[in-house]
Amino acid sequence: MKLNTLNIKTFKPKKRLGRGIGSSKGKTSGRGHKGQKSRSGVAIKSFEGGQMPLYRRLPKRGFKSFNKKNIAMINISKIQNMIKKNKDLNSSKINLTNLKKSKLINSKYDKLKILGSGEIIDKLDIETNYISKSAKEKIEKKGGKITLIK
Repeated sequence: MKLNTLNIKTFKPKKRLGRGIGSSKGKTSGRGHKGQKSRSGVAIKSFEGGQMPLYRRLPKRGFKSFNKKNIAMINISKIQNMIKKNKDLNSSKINLTNLKKSKLINSKYDKLKILGSGEIIDKLDIETNYISKSAKEKIEKKGGKITLIK
């Protein structure tokens, strides 16, 4: 006995629809009687017989971007105002954790970007992920130090 001599049918023949009563799929060809579903070319995907469909009953939940990065953007002027109010912030390094502690930015942010709007008076020691050109110039002009985190 060899594999090519075995007499086994590997496929079932396709049932031919609408070929007489004796074929078990004759007359209406398994589609029932009349109506939209008995006709050809009709697809009723989420139709629920006039009832409000499920996808319209549920509330819209919006969209969340996969590419969104949680970056806190803060201007130099805000940092300067915070230093005026809180003198001990000036002595420490200004970074994301210190700004979160002083409640200048929300705790949901993962990274920090310094923007150059406003004027700066004090010499700052800043640790940040990103910084704008104008902010970098202003801080370095006052003799501040910038550390970029990657």
